[in-house]
Amino acid sequence: MATASNTTSVRASLVRELGASHAASIVIGVVIGSGIFLVPSEMMQAAGSARLVYLAWIVGGVVSFFGAATYAELGAMKPQAGGEYVYIRDAYGPLAGFLCGWTWTVVVKPSSLAAISTGVVRILANFAPLSFLGAHAVNIGHFFLTWGQFVAMGFVLFVSAVNYVGVRRAGNFQLVFTVLKIVLIVVIAAIAFSAPGDWSHFAQKYSGAAGGVAGFFAALAAALWAYDGWSDLNMVAEEVRDPERNIPLALIGGLIVIGALYMLVNAAVQYALPPATVAASASPMSDAVRASFLGAAAAVVVSAAMVVSLTTTLNGVAMSGARMTFALSRDGNFFQALSKVHPRFHTPHIAILMQAVLSVFFLLLGGNFRQLFTLALFAEWLSYVAASSTLFVFHRKGFAPSRPFRIWGYPLAPALFIVASAALLYYTFMSNLRYSALGSLVILAGIPVYFAFALRRKV
Repeated sequence: MATASNTTSVRASLVRELGASHAASIVIGVVIGSGIFLVPSEMMQAAGSARLVYLAWIVGGVVSFFGAATYAELGAMKPQAGGEYVYIRDAYGPLAGFLCGWTWTVVVKPSSLAAISTGVVRILANFAPLSFLGAHAVNIGHFFLTWGQFVAMGFVLFVSAVNYVGVRRAGNFQLVFTVLKIVLIVVIAAIAFSAPGDWSHFAQKYSGAAGGVAGFFAALAAALWAYDGWSDLNMVAEEVRDPERNIPLALIGGLIVIGALYMLVNAAVQYALPPATVAASASPMSDAVRASFLGAAAAVVVSAAMVVSLTTTLNGVAMSGARMTFALSRDGNFFQALSKVHPRFHTPHIAILMQAVLSVFFLLLGGNFRQLFTLALFAEWLSYVAASSTLFVFHRKGFAPSRPFRIWGYPLAPALFIVASAALLYYTFMSNLRYSALGSLVILAGIPVYFAFALRRKV
């Protein structure tokens, strides 16, 4: 059992080396993945018109902004490693906090890393010289591994190594690639606007859309998923300088930048392509750029931008996930070794290594991008609902007078985010029953694990 002095020592070993720009790059870099290039098609299939698609983006942005503002107050109030784990633990008790941390540790973050790296490989396989990525590299009876799986493992191990050698280095990597990502998105959108498009596309409709209220909410769900990921900053709050100022600034400023980029890309796609073409396209941004002077080279340009975008997301997810595991273990609720901090690099190195191993395990299991991704969705949105609700608990308990950042529109803003998240949670559960049920079982499996470690602490 760790003593109080040991816990303090370990806690002090994490250093605040991330500035405001690093914090903002985590928000922007994690949120903007490949969805910005792909979801316009899914949203058009659901909503049926550019106006409704835009409305879905705006509503999704407002809801996400409310969520970011909620997390800004929570992060400024409790700038500790672990994010949701810390808030739920302090509001609802150690068991509830453990179930959140346990789920993110063994499912959400490792499967997300596996899913993102799988997405990178899928994009790389579109390049002719890399078409072999889908071929079998190992084939033993019914067991096989593709070259793509090995490459995906390589991406996971690479970003894990970057995070292993220092949070400052990982933050610099995140910042550089996020700036590159933004520049590429703006350039690609500008190229799409150079296509012989037509502003009348914004007034046209796609007759084959689901339409109605159900169609709009399906488009809204896609928009909310595209905005997802800003909460990762709170998991590294203990390594952000001046967190009372920089966490709210990065969350709110980052969401504004993200919303502006999403509006820009959607406008470029809608200008270049009519609604029916957008709905039928596997990659609307590629088709929009292909209609410009780039022609056939469009696919290469957009695919390269998607690889850069997903690599940035991968690094941010690797950075944040290990901090959840670290916080869980620091409290004595998980293996104590995972709370160790590297004496030179000041990173939770063993937690980073374990996260990488679990991600590789998911990749060895195989499965496509959606199978790996949907495994984490239910648990992820459940934790958003639970963590956001803790703000009401902290206000009631008297934390409010000393909080360094006050959310605008309290209690309406966090309440609206909770309602929207709960609706998306229900939608996620019902549309992915198999994986949501599996996620629920993983959460419940944490109960005996929690009590096992509780008994261990008493020995």
